[in-house]
Amino acid sequence: MPSVPGDRFGSFRNVRSDPAIRRAAVPAAVVDVVRGRVREDVEIATLDGELDLETIDFLVPPAGERDIVGVLPGLTGLSVVQVLSAGTDWIEDHVPPQATLCNARGARDRPVAEWILGALLGASSGLLEFSGATTWDRSRRLEDLENWTVLVVGMGSIGRELARYLGPIGTRVVGVGSHAHDDLHGPDELVELLPQADAVVVLAPLSDATRGLIGDEALQGMRDGALLVNAARGAVVDTDALTAELCSGRLRAVLDVVDPEPLPDKHPLWQAPGLLCLTPHIAGDSPAGQARAAELAADQLTRWCRGEALLNVVRSGLSRNGS
Repeated sequence: MPSVPGDRFGSFRNVRSDPAIRRAAVPAAVVDVVRGRVREDVEIATLDGELDLETIDFLVPPAGERDIVGVLPGLTGLSVVQVLSAGTDWIEDHVPPQATLCNARGARDRPVAEWILGALLGASSGLLEFSGATTWDRSRRLEDLENWTVLVVGMGSIGRELARYLGPIGTRVVGVGSHAHDDLHGPDELVELLPQADAVVVLAPLSDATRGLIGDEALQGMRDGALLVNAARGAVVDTDALTAELCSGRLRAVLDVVDPEPLPDKHPLWQAPGLLCLTPHIAGDSPAGQARAAELAADQLTRWCRGEALLNVVRSGLSRNGS
């Protein structure tokens, strides 16, 4: 019986009374939303209780929950894993082969795009740099976001939302996708595009192809004084290379993600002059974003129970039909 260290998810006392009834396990923070949106013949268990995960058909794990991730490979009865985040790099390799993995793509687009907009405005207006000022200094130069070119590396739904916000300001937005198509450039064009950008926004998912994508060469290709904004995954950017550039004062950065996470208190990145702000991986965690992710998980559970096709499938499994 798979269990988590400390017996956090050990034997579940209330075993299912009817094997035909589908059972889902969700975090306590979203349990009320899920229960309010699914049919009555689905049992909803809270992950905070003593729980035998082998009795679960549909699992909604908290992002980065190492205890659950550690026992996932042994859950042979699991049919669906629905995460509450867009990124799945932290769990993909642990989902058992019979289970389908789905993400929450789209649920947090707006808060992440708003966070990025705040980073761009905070940098261009000088608000982030002046926030720590202790003397009256009028020598710092302000900029007009209207005149900026923002390069989005990993142009997807969040990038499109950001472009919608920047449109009325007049900012030029250039997108890079996994390959060139329509209005998007391909990764092979980065070398040419980076020197043209006032800000580089990283939104690419973490994969073998994107790990360290923004490294020495890319950072050195950015113009002096340019801003790097990372709201994707820390490992897409080479932390050592970025720290060196920020310590030199040549580049600036606003970060929501870093590698490693959490960033150690004495890491030199904290003291780098070019680091304008570092938030602890919270860009998408607004109340509205959290609610949309929970509602999506509930709707996915309903779809699965009805035997309907799931949305946002990252990897299909050999799951039995929920109907």
